[in-house]
Amino acid sequence: MATPTWLSLTELGQLFGISSTHCGRALDRLGWRDRHGRPTTTAVEAGAATATGSSLQARNAVWNTKICSTLLQSQGYKRISRSQHVKQWVALLEALSEGSASITTTPEQMAQDLPAELVEDVNTQLSRRGCRFQAALNTSV
Repeated sequence: MATPTWLSLTELGQLFGISSTHCGRALDRLGWRDRHGRPTTTAVEAGAATATGSSLQARNAVWNTKICSTLLQSQGYKRISRSQHVKQWVALLEALSEGSASITTTPEQMAQDLPAELVEDVNTQLSRRGCRFQAALNTSV
């Protein structure tokens, strides 16, 4: 499946196996986000970002996949393979399904962030590992 042109920080970070916070910090270092996490004029003029809705909220920003991926790669980040991405999700969801008194997030809550194109592969791997949890395809997007 082709990668969309515009992604949230979370989605962009997932391509590299990093968190949205870590991804944002990498963009911060270039001066592409202001102190509130919103795209700067420089980022918008470079075609790296755009904000949808109210420009007062950082979560409404989306980032150009090609431009930002090139930037992240120039800073030493490497895109992870689809199979590695699936393995990461399987490990996380399996651990959450086993539970822990110190973790309040459920596998169902976490699976809401699972990219739709990975659901089938993740569920197959979970089944192969003997995990009963199965992620539902999020159709509310």
